[in-house]
Amino acid sequence: MAAINKLRKLKKIILIVCVFALAKSYAQDSTKVYKKRVLETTEVDFLTSYYAQDGDNAAVSGGIGTEELTDVTGTFVVSIPLNDDDVLTIDAGVSAYTSASSSNIDPFDDGTADPFQASSGASSSDLWANLTGSYTHSSDDRNDIWSAKASVSSEYDYFSAGVGGSYTKLFNEKNTEVSVNANVYLDTWNAIYPTELRPFGNNGNGINNRLFTENTITGNPNYNPIFNEFQDEGRNSYALGFGFSQILHKNVQGSLALDFVQQEGLLSTPFQRVYFDDVADSFIDDFQLADANERLPDSRFKVAVGGRLNWYLNETVTVRTFYRYYFDDWGINSHTASIEVPIKITDKFTLYPSYRFYNQTAADYFEPYETALSTDEFYTSDYDLSEYSANQFGFGVSYTDIFTKAHIWKFGLKSIDLKFYQYDRDTSFSSSIITAGFKFVMD
Repeated sequence: MAAINKLRKLKKIILIVCVFALAKSYAQDSTKVYKKRVLETTEVDFLTSYYAQDGDNAAVSGGIGTEELTDVTGTFVVSIPLNDDDVLTIDAGVSAYTSASSSNIDPFDDGTADPFQASSGASSSDLWANLTGSYTHSSDDRNDIWSAKASVSSEYDYFSAGVGGSYTKLFNEKNTEVSVNANVYLDTWNAIYPTELRPFGNNGNGINNRLFTENTITGNPNYNPIFNEFQDEGRNSYALGFGFSQILHKNVQGSLALDFVQQEGLLSTPFQRVYFDDVADSFIDDFQLADANERLPDSRFKVAVGGRLNWYLNETVTVRTFYRYYFDDWGINSHTASIEVPIKITDKFTLYPSYRFYNQTAADYFEPYETALSTDEFYTSDYDLSEYSANQFGFGVSYTDIFTKAHIWKFGLKSIDLKFYQYDRDTSFSSSIITAGFKFVMD
């Protein structure tokens, strides 16, 4: 009997040990299985926009002429959790535009040439396509985040390939965040020049070209532009950025950013015309023949420093502010300030009124229509490089359903965002854009 009792006690001890071992093993497995995932399930964002602009300072026609353009964009962003820690994101987009301005690269293809009217040439429309893939890894404690990405984009006269990466560190119980990111873009132009300049390039026959023999040149008949084809059609951009974010109060968060960009290669836009003050004007129909095309330095260094301050006032209203100062070695200095005030009107609907102010000085090489000189080394009449101020007013509304009641196939609709922005410069330029975004999550 004593032996039996000892055996029973031994069985109990063994059973207790097994239970504890099993419990420990289960706890370890539970920790592994139920660790908080960076992304719980696959998410799909569909983004689309319609953009329209107009103005009277087209760079294609030397600082005069229509800037009319419309653009429609569609983009899919698919984020896929590979495991608890890693996320793969694929971003694919297409943009189609029609442009009265760029159509005037060749204004002589039909009818009467006029810088304020669109022609029907091939350059009046184009398609831009982009594909970006990114991979993000988070540490077990979610305090370290690494990411890498690669991208390609293409349109009729331009191709770009890029790679980049970033590292983010959170500490101080995730109240403080620092980050660094770097990107490299290697671009190639397929240079397109204004029609009237092409005969004066390599292997051209100059004034004997049929454009001039079959049309009457008015004004100065001795048309003889300054034109040399670009030998290097590559453009490389190198970007380095630093970020710092801090929760200052339970209702206040601030962040700072510092960015550097170095560009090298063909920074001129080959098809943008320039008219000189010291050269007599030549015309075909109502279109003035270019004295030259844009010439800019083959390097540019940019610096931007900015900050954000977000203040959660209450459950209804949040205030988001932003300021950035920018300068480069082309002589541009700019200030950007913006404010957005999200207003939560129900648990599902939020309104987004916003305002943005922008001001910049002119680049050293900018000259308005017929003010540059033929003896200048560099010159442009692109009003994006001019001195100007701009105001942008925006309004948006978002719908959020965390329970994703609406479905399309296996995906539940999580949110809808609609926004409208009106942008006006103190030149003649104005634009508007409508954007829509739809977020779906896989059930």
